[in-house]
Order: sequence, then structure tokens, then C-alpha cells
Amino acid sequence: MQGFRRVSEEELLRAWLFRVDRLHLLDPSGAPFDRVVMRHPGAVTVVPVHDDGTVTVVRQYRPAVDAMVVELPAGTLDRAGEPALEAGRRELAEEVGLAAAHWELLIEAWNSPGVSDQRTVIYLATGLTPCASSPHGIEEQAMTVETVHLDDVDRLVADGSLRDESTVLGLSLARARWRAAGDDGPAWSGGSGP
Repeated sequence: MQGFRRVSEEELLRAWLFRVDRLHLLDPSGAPFDRVVMRHPGAVTVVPVHDDGTVTVVRQYRPAVDAMVVELPAGTLDRAGEPALEAGRRELAEEVGLAAAHWELLIEAWNSPGVSDQRTVIYLATGLTPCASSPHGIEEQAMTVETVHLDDVDRLVADGSLRDESTVLGLSLARARWRAAGDDGPAWSGGSGP
């Protein structure tokens, strides 16, 4: 870690979904300094791509930014012992009523490593079939389910329609996989089975 050293940490705040800690550190010269960080259990995001290159997304209210946000199906890894893949399967069904035959890990990304240890696991899901949905929470009860096409990602980012970083990253990576597959269509999904 280039000579940085964590000496200790103290909890400042504990909330339902995260906690805030003060870290006591030493820089490479040995001088002490502190940083306040948010500890988060992590999240999973699913890119459900249909055979025609469309992707199912949701539009839901996000109080932190006071806006309706277009996002991929996603959820917090807040169930003890639940693997990210299982959480992804659960969220895909709950939020948009889809099941996927093929799953592929696209990336594990830090959302904002300057202030938080939150890690989001992003999966590509293909071979989609309808299943029962069961949205939870006030925001999910009021969200809408929509589609975007992978070919429209650049335009939607440029015009401000897509602003959620996990959604932009997931769609961009899925689009690269889709384009690399060319005319192979659904065969591009070489991920793991159910």
C-alpha cells in the first residue's frame, strides 16, 4: 500500500444499511491523518439482455438525488451468507419478473472508493424467460419496467437519460460483449447455467 498504514478505526454511526467509521492512519513518512469512510455490505446489479439486444431496466424514485432514475435491476447484499449470484437471481425476479438461463460475471467494481468500501458485482443475464415478480419497498412498488437497446447506450448517457454508474458500466460492458459476438445472436451468452 505504498507505505500507508491503518492504525485503528472507530465507529461513528451505524444505520440499517451502512456504518460510518473514522480511520486513523499513517502516511508514508509516518505522519498521522484521519479519514471518515462509509462501510457498506455491497450490491449486485444485473444486465438482463434479450436476444434482440434490448435490456430490461427500471425507473424508480431515489430520495438521495430526488429524482426518478433509470437503473438496471439491482439490490444490496444484505442477506447474511447469500452469494452475489443468488442475490442477482432474486433481484431479477423480484424487480422485473425475469429468470435467466445464463449468467456471466462482468465486473466487481468499487462504487466510490474515496469515501466507501461498497463493491458492486455486475452480472450479464441472458436466456431470459418471464417469472413472477414481487417488488419490495415503497420505491419498488411505484417503479416502472422499461427497455433500452444496447445500441442506444452512448446516446442515453450523452443526453443524461442514464446517470447511475452501475447501470452505465453494466450496459457498456454488455454492449461490448454483444458487439463482439456479431451475428451469433443469443449464442454469445456462454455464462453458467441456472
